[in-house]
Amino acid sequence: MGKLDGKVAIITGAARGQGEAHVRLFVEEGAKVVFSDILVNEGEALAKELGDNVRFIKHDISNADDWSQVVELAESVFGPVNILVNNAGVDLFRKIEDITVEEYNRVIRINQVGPFLGMKAVLPSMKKAGSGSIVNISSINGLRGEYGFVAYDSSKFALTGMTKTAAQEFAEYNIRVNSVHPGPIKTPMIESQDEISGFIDGLSVPLNRVGEPEEVSKLVLFVASDDASYSTGSEFVIDGGITASN
Repeated sequence: MGKLDGKVAIITGAARGQGEAHVRLFVEEGAKVVFSDILVNEGEALAKELGDNVRFIKHDISNADDWSQVVELAESVFGPVNILVNNAGVDLFRKIEDITVEEYNRVIRINQVGPFLGMKAVLPSMKKAGSGSIVNISSINGLRGEYGFVAYDSSKFALTGMTKTAAQEFAEYNIRVNSVHPGPIKTPMIESQDEISGFIDGLSVPLNRVGEPEEVSKLVLFVASDDASYSTGSEFVIDGGITASN
């Protein structure tokens, strides 16, 4: 038996990278998955590969109407939603003195407003299901600041706080809400050896390597599954030890 047998999941930002790894593992563990992204070609190719247990939909997570369509698709094809993984996000290196209001707001709209809309959109469906698990993918930058990432850090700190508020508000419906905080992970954004070495040196990673997407997926699986049935409003860090000394 899989850890997610009989579960219906929505995973955002899942056409490649960490999100793709989440989709693959969730399907292996028995879930029916609706996954979304703005990368249509990659998303459709992944859906074709994985078959009948998944559906792909193009999705702007900062748009409430798009969220309604994602939930409607999940319910019409697979049934009420049990799991939401708010994985989609963007980053931006720009100092406070250099960033424009438009640049700042774009990051906030995607990283902060997007997950808020997602939690709001799935709540009625999870109520119908009788329980649920929401996993918000934050970052170690949702626990500490980093030079040059004011918009990203602001959005991830907000997501950490929203998670704790939602955990309290949703508990009466037997819906758990937790956040996962990755450090540097080997995704399409950092693939060259020079980039990887720069992350290791710049962030002082005690384990002396970046993480693999599949390692994050295993933690997300645990948090999403009934194995974490007494965890809500919690922060799950997976960073190779970066924050251990902070």
